[in-house]
Amino acid sequence: MHFTKMHGLGNDYLYVYGDVPGNIEELSKKLSDRHFGAGSDGMIYISPSAVADFKMRIFNADGSEAMMCGNGIRCVGKYVYDKGYTDRTRLTVETLSGVKRLEMRVAAGKVRSVTVDMGTASVGGEMTVDAAGQSVTGTAVSVGNPHFVIFTDDAEAVPLTQLGPVIEKNGAFPGGVNVEFVQPVGEDTLRMRVWERGSGVTMACGTGACASAAAAVSRGLCRPGRTVSVILDGGTLKITVDEEGRVLMTGPAESIYEGETDL
Repeated sequence: MHFTKMHGLGNDYLYVYGDVPGNIEELSKKLSDRHFGAGSDGMIYISPSAVADFKMRIFNADGSEAMMCGNGIRCVGKYVYDKGYTDRTRLTVETLSGVKRLEMRVAAGKVRSVTVDMGTASVGGEMTVDAAGQSVTGTAVSVGNPHFVIFTDDAEAVPLTQLGPVIEKNGAFPGGVNVEFVQPVGEDTLRMRVWERGSGVTMACGTGACASAAAAVSRGLCRPGRTVSVILDGGTLKITVDEEGRVLMTGPAESIYEGETDL
């Protein structure tokens, strides 16, 4: 099996063009292991689609399937363009959370950045959950997958590895949830750290950045229609949330290396 390791701001996946194998849960666990495998946050399979230009399926490092990945879908756009599966810079990609639209920026024949129309974010009210004996208040947001956005005065000081896994599996979120700790650090600027459902701490989460910006706009911490800079461990994403809650995400996509395995 041939794969390409790619990342969006350090959120790395192994990309394969073809059908998803029957042993995908075992395969994703093995190859994602950072000591005994290639090392990644999971695997993404790309194939033709009956309803869009391409289809993507996302498998986390624990073998579970994800509905959507913002950093992953940007890399899908780069993959299919750079490898010659398409010569178009505007594409549609089928995901478990619906068809998404991509616009790619190309330089020297390679995709350098991608803007994704993420659709409309659904922002709920504030809710409080118990996490490791603490009461944690956050905002539930859906951008095709579930998020719990917690605003804090100091994102760096948050015990991410202690609170993240407990909140992820809290009974208030039957299917689990992605957890974001977000600190407003300036005008239309947010600092975000993330615990991703099924993968743990990651360098970046595209859907998490979208959810965080949508929650910030809903609470009046950022302004609708303005570009919000979301600073992640791996870099910065640019997010725009309009008055109706429609979200646009812009960020880089990078190839790391090509690999083969007989697993």
